[in-house]
Amino acid sequence: METIYGTWPWYIGGPLVALIMLALIKLGKSFGFSSNFRTFCSALGAGKSCDFFDFDWKAQRWNLLFLFGTIVGGFVASHWLANHQAPPIAEETITTLQGYGFQSAGKSYLPPELFFNLDLKNILLLLVGGVFVGFGTRYAGGCTSGHAISGLSNLQWPSLVAVVGFFIGGLLMVHVLFPFIF
Repeated sequence: METIYGTWPWYIGGPLVALIMLALIKLGKSFGFSSNFRTFCSALGAGKSCDFFDFDWKAQRWNLLFLFGTIVGGFVASHWLANHQAPPIAEETITTLQGYGFQSAGKSYLPPELFFNLDLKNILLLLVGGVFVGFGTRYAGGCTSGHAISGLSNLQWPSLVAVVGFFIGGLLMVHVLFPFIF
């Protein structure tokens, strides 16, 4: 059980992801979670009123199954296979986060100061963040998993541009916006 509870090293996880990507490329499929929203909407009939959702959603059933398996797997792992420890982070990071008011840094996986204290500021942060993620995903033609894993595996230039943009956006968020917000 210690193997399941612990963090898997890169030389195990990396090849597993590579094998899955090779199988998807061989099958002519492209991986990405954000496309499931379009598939759901199409399956529910949104294609009748919007051309964007008018496509053969049944060809994407495999991706819906993958999404469902991820949700079920995450539930099983968090409820029955987790030892409920926060992942180890650097002491300097803990000190910095505590300086921003996150006293749970290093002790909790999700900071309760943000996710469980739903005051107006946190609700606005989560709402605006969700809108930015949703807009960015649609504008970039996919999510981070789709571009960084599937798009780069297929050597797609737009995915490389998107991944560079994700990293730049992440750096700006952490080093510029995060200290300003908190």
